[in-house]
Amino acid sequence: MDSVVTGATGQAHRKIRQGTLGGVNVYGLVHREPAPERYGRLRVQSADLSPAHWLTQRAPGHGDFGTVAGVAAPGYAAYARVLHPASLREQPVRWSTVASAHGRRVTPGTDWHELIGMERDYHNASDYGLPGVWDEHPEEGPTPPAVAQALIPVLARHTQTPEHCWYGLWHGYGRYDFNRTPSFETPGRDEVLLAGTLAEAVSPVSMDEFAELPDLWWPQDRAWCLGGDVDLVSTYVGGSDALIAELLAAPELESHRVDPRDGVG
Repeated sequence: MDSVVTGATGQAHRKIRQGTLGGVNVYGLVHREPAPERYGRLRVQSADLSPAHWLTQRAPGHGDFGTVAGVAAPGYAAYARVLHPASLREQPVRWSTVASAHGRRVTPGTDWHELIGMERDYHNASDYGLPGVWDEHPEEGPTPPAVAQALIPVLARHTQTPEHCWYGLWHGYGRYDFNRTPSFETPGRDEVLLAGTLAEAVSPVSMDEFAELPDLWWPQDRAWCLGGDVDLVSTYVGGSDALIAELLAAPELESHRVDPRDGVG
């Protein structure tokens, strides 16, 4: 039987198929490296998970799975959805540009597959893109490094503790074996706790270009919380009205104001 992990929007992510036996798919164990002490320059926390306890104590309906507050965190004054760009010849392309070329428009809740007129499982399509407009889908997963680099200076202006931040990394990405590392639960996910500065959020890709950035970021003062997921083409941020207003105005980012109860995509 396939080993399946369900993502934040209900899509399934299966283990790498290693072959067939008697017509039945065989999924062998994927080799994983031992859990590191550092993920990039972020320190893996295995003794004290108390900095994440506030994320684990959610009442029913307050940050449900598959909602904005379920991906980021509930209780903030405002929220923004930051879109991961599509690309053309490896250069970023805004969703609004793609929408215009397809005769559509982007709203806060627009799904990428709807924008381009494809089915939800668009990754299985062999033909896609629009010549001269886009040739690669937005990056699916936690915050892409270029988007993260644009977010960091904005987030830094809205916390008193940029040198003391916490991160959550889903232990299911498969590169490292975190099964023996203590983790904390968020809706639908088990996360390994990491610690470091805000500037170090992108350090994993400086060590390994294929590394995923952490799914969750928050400063010690909890002034905001950023959330992403393996299944999403957007990053969500909860924080003050001032922070969200600045994100919406940032020219390097394509963002929309959303409600904490909205679905994610």
